[in-house]
Amino acid sequence: MKILFGGAAGEVTGSKHLVTFNGKKILLDCGMFQGHRKESEEKNKHFFWDPKEIDAVVLSHAHMDHSGILPFLYKEGYRGPIYCTHATRDLCAYMLADSAYIQEREVEWMKEKKKFKEGEDMEPLYGIEEAEAVMKQFVSMDYEKEFIVEDGVAVSFHDAGHILGSALVHIVFHDAKENKYLKFCFTGDLGRRGLPILRDPQPIPETEYLITETTYGNRLHASIQTIEEDLAAVVNQVAEAGGKLIIPAFALERTQEIVYHLNLLQKQNMIPDIPVYVDSPLAGNVTEVFRRHMECFDKKTQEEFSNQGDNPFGFGMLKYTRSVEDSKSLNEKSGPMIIVAASGMCEHGRVLHHLKNNLEDPKNVVLIVGYQAENTLGRKLVNGQKEVNIFGEAYQVRASVYVMDAFSGHADRSDLLDYISHVKGIKKIFLVHGEQTQLEAFKGALAENNYNDVYIPKYGEEVEIPFE
Repeated sequence: MKILFGGAAGEVTGSKHLVTFNGKKILLDCGMFQGHRKESEEKNKHFFWDPKEIDAVVLSHAHMDHSGILPFLYKEGYRGPIYCTHATRDLCAYMLADSAYIQEREVEWMKEKKKFKEGEDMEPLYGIEEAEAVMKQFVSMDYEKEFIVEDGVAVSFHDAGHILGSALVHIVFHDAKENKYLKFCFTGDLGRRGLPILRDPQPIPETEYLITETTYGNRLHASIQTIEEDLAAVVNQVAEAGGKLIIPAFALERTQEIVYHLNLLQKQNMIPDIPVYVDSPLAGNVTEVFRRHMECFDKKTQEEFSNQGDNPFGFGMLKYTRSVEDSKSLNEKSGPMIIVAASGMCEHGRVLHHLKNNLEDPKNVVLIVGYQAENTLGRKLVNGQKEVNIFGEAYQVRASVYVMDAFSGHADRSDLLDYISHVKGIKKIFLVHGEQTQLEAFKGALAENNYNDVYIPKYGEEVEIPFE
């Protein structure tokens, strides 16, 4: 058996791992690279394999850095099944269509403004047609139900607790000739215990070979216990100044978490009644998917929906804006107000327009609530850069920029170590989905906990795994 690490190897985005077993090729995730635009575009356009030769795709969850290149895989000839959970299927229907729409609009804008060099490829990676077509290949499965992907390859999904529908992918390979079994797991993105809305990560069966993410492999998150007090302090600062609080947030999961907490804060009179705008058609659609998949919720959230008839994702001062006109009108409104808009790394979408219009006003605040990959606008804001480029123009950063990593849906170093310590049978661990400093730090942490066979694969590297 071989694994080719075609993405998220030595970096955080672009998750793709190709498993070859008994002549069959199974792709784990098919994610989009994000970050430095030119480099990402090149990586997104090139695979280490022929898409026509892949037999099956197994998808851990719907985030774009794990699913976002599926329509391009289809465009390049893939016609096999895409296995995932039910919620992941429903989310991808919106996420991939939205990605296609953004790409098509950006290319139109670039052509209109002549923001390209002569001879430069100015076509989107894929369009709405491919995004809709690839959804016909999705096959959704229950959690904890084993299913056969190919002869000798049995897969089961276990709740990863990261986003709605996220899964740890457990695979049992059977070599019929030698009558030997190999037990394998890919974490996708592992969530945290004790977060609101979703269930905690589920345990997985015995696993000999583990591929795990390390996004926060060298860090501990701030305590979840103070999350409401910290958020309230930021909101109250903006309210007193009469400014605008801009929260770049992924339309999937992070937006729903923010809305959930703002609802609680207003109920508890910890913040004043100021308008909250979720400026994302995608976030509105995703929130509808949340309402359809209560099987992914923790007990408390299920009770809020079922017993109390409450809606944690909707309250009096909250408005979901869908049209471009409604989005633009927010720039003409006076504060105080809260605007939650995608994308979470400030690379695309409506949040760029809000940052462009509000970064230079010291009354305003930008609140970063998620991981910001290298070379993204979000990372530049986190790093304290005083001047940033948006749509090719320079803007001074006079607004305050705060970071709250307590919202992170990724396991931190402690969560990862604790989860791995409960997995039985581990022989070897592969570390992916992390920047080099996090990868090396987490490898050291594993060594301190007596995991000595730990490997950090390089981008494009293929590794052989023996049946023993």
